[in-house]
Amino acid sequence: MSMLSLFIFFLLAFAMTYFMRAYALKKNIIDNPNERSSHSVPTPRGGGVAVVCSYLFALVVLIYSQQLTLHIGLTLMAAGFVIALLGFLDDHGHINSMLRLAVHFLVAIGVVISLGGFSEVTAFNGLQLGFIANIIAVLFLVWLLNLYNFMDGINGIASVEAITTVVSMAILYYVLNTTLNADILWLLAACVFGFLLWNFPKAKIFMGDACSGFLGLTLGILALIALKENLVLFCAWIICLGVFVVDATYTLIKRVLNGYKMYDAHRSHSYQILSRKWGSHTPVTLAVAAINLVWLLPLAYYTVTQPLAYPEFMVLVAYLPLILIAMKLKAGHPDA
Repeated sequence: MSMLSLFIFFLLAFAMTYFMRAYALKKNIIDNPNERSSHSVPTPRGGGVAVVCSYLFALVVLIYSQQLTLHIGLTLMAAGFVIALLGFLDDHGHINSMLRLAVHFLVAIGVVISLGGFSEVTAFNGLQLGFIANIIAVLFLVWLLNLYNFMDGINGIASVEAITTVVSMAILYYVLNTTLNADILWLLAACVFGFLLWNFPKAKIFMGDACSGFLGLTLGILALIALKENLVLFCAWIICLGVFVVDATYTLIKRVLNGYKMYDAHRSHSYQILSRKWGSHTPVTLAVAAINLVWLLPLAYYTVTQPLAYPEFMVLVAYLPLILIAMKLKAGHPDA
């Protein structure tokens, strides 16, 4: 993938975000702050549609140039389009949460079937998972899709997480000289970066559910494609996604234990608590980038380059400090 191609798709996403902002202002698609918000100024939302459209077009180009198989390309495009459309409709008018979740499960099941299932996957040095692996894969996609929505709460954080994750994995693909296509990772980073400049450090427009769900699902599909290659690469994906996975999962579990409903709006994620403590979104988003590149990427690199009997153990090593941070900040606690 040439630098010119990446620059073209960056410009496409950047320009489309401008038009999405004008559209949101015209249609009064505004995110007004409330007591649970992390922002204080009414801001248009839905700008992430630019990422969705530019990346779907990038996938078409990759398929046309035979750098991506039609099967994988259509799987990414069809699943991503459905989730983005659902999020777009939700951005324009609330969709029942149970209906939304049902669609999430149907899309996830469709993806797992399209990828051929994962019954052959073994874990923990030989444990045959069988059909249970397919169930885990579906739950993984649904959870990653939703947690990405939960974590898109301050300027730049969802974009930075996506960019640093796919760039990290593209580097690991290069190091391993894997048969997996890194171009789909670099192009996703370019498209998201085009939007990021409108959202960070000061947000002129928010991403919206259309894009946050799309990114979560896309990253999940790419991780499952890597799992088809080998478990070690999948563990590297899980490590690189650690900040979002740990913060969202720990917070949700803590809130459920405290008697709250799963979909109740709140401001008790670790990143939200830190943004209030530090008085700004910017240092929190930069801290996420630093953790991803300085802590998680080296651990993922070690995982894929060393002959480990239990690569799953490295996921625990990567997550433990993040869990301790969430505990220290009292994530999920009503008074946090």
